[in-house]
Amino acid sequence: MKIIVPMAGIGKRMRPHTLTTPKPLLPIAGKAIVQRLVEDIAKVCNESIDEIAFIVGNFGKETEEQLNEIASNIGAKSSIYYQEEALGTAHAILCAKNALDGKIVVAFADTLFKADFELDDSKEGIIWVQKVEDPKPFGVVKVNAHNEITDFVEKPEHFVSDLAIIGIYYFKDGANLKAELQYLIDNNIKDKGEFQLTNALENMKNKGIKFIPGKVTEWLDCGNKNATVYTNQRVLEFNKKQNTISKTHTSTNSVIIQPCYIGENVQLINSIVGPHVSIGNNSVIEDSIIKNSIVQKHTNISCANIHNSMLGNYVDFKNNRIELSIGDFNTQHNQM
Repeated sequence: MKIIVPMAGIGKRMRPHTLTTPKPLLPIAGKAIVQRLVEDIAKVCNESIDEIAFIVGNFGKETEEQLNEIASNIGAKSSIYYQEEALGTAHAILCAKNALDGKIVVAFADTLFKADFELDDSKEGIIWVQKVEDPKPFGVVKVNAHNEITDFVEKPEHFVSDLAIIGIYYFKDGANLKAELQYLIDNNIKDKGEFQLTNALENMKNKGIKFIPGKVTEWLDCGNKNATVYTNQRVLEFNKKQNTISKTHTSTNSVIIQPCYIGENVQLINSIVGPHVSIGNNSVIEDSIIKNSIVQKHTNISCANIHNSMLGNYVDFKNNRIELSIGDFNTQHNQM
C-alpha cells in the first residue's frame, strides 16, 4: 500500500503562519498536520504502508528531511515529487506518476479525520465523504440505492448532493488513476480553469470502475486559523486519555486545565493554561491566561490573556488581551 500526499499549495488562508512553514507541517497537539494524517491512514489500513509520496512546492531541504522522517516513523519509504505550478488536483497527483501503481490512498494534506473502520481494500475505489450544510465549496458525490457513487460534481452552483468529498481516496489499481489523469492533461480537459480529480473519477466510473462512499466519524479542516484552532481542540479531546504533558516542563504557581499538550522544556510561571491549549517546545508562559489556542516553539508570552489564537515560532508577546494570529519571529509589547 502507498500513500500519495499532494501538499504543494502555499496556504494563503493560513498566513502569516505559512510564510515560514508549509501548512501541512503546522502543529496540531504537538504533531504536524501531515504526520497525523499519514498515521491515521496507516491505522485504518489492514496492511503495511510501503511508500509515502509527498508532492511539494519549493519548500527547501529542511522540510523534505521532516517529511522523510515522518515516513520513516511508520516504516515506509519516502519519495519527494514537485508541483511547480498550481494547475489543479489532478495535475498535483500526476506529479507523482512514478508512484501511481498498485493499491494507493490519495490524501490531501489539509484535512484530518476520526474514523472507526478498517479500509476494505477489496473494493475498486473508495471516496470518503461527509455530509455538509453548504456543499458549494466542495466536490460532492451522488449515490444510488446500492450505495454506489453515480456522479462526481466539482463545487456545484446548485444543490445536487450534500455528501462532500473530504480529500481522501482509495484506489485498488493506481495505474488506472494515472492513465485517466494523463488523459486530462494530454487533452487539456479542465473544469473551472484547472485539471480536476473529479473529472478523472467520472471517466473511471464510466468505464465500469465502481466507487463506494466511505464515511468518517468526524472531518476536521485545517484550512484557516479558526478551523485549525478548532481541530487542535478536537484532537486534544480525542487524545485526552493519553499523557500529553511533557515530563521536562516546569510549572511554578501555575494551573493546567486539561486537555492540553505541553511540549519539552516549556516553562509555566504564574499562569493558567487550558483547556484546549497546545504549547510547543522551549516556550515560556508567564503571568498569563491562555485557552483554546496553539503556541508554537521558542515563544515567550507574558502578562497576556488570549483565546482562540495561534502564535508561531520565536514570538515575543506581552501585555494584551486579544484574539491573535501571529506568525514566526514577531515581537509585540503593548503598554499596560
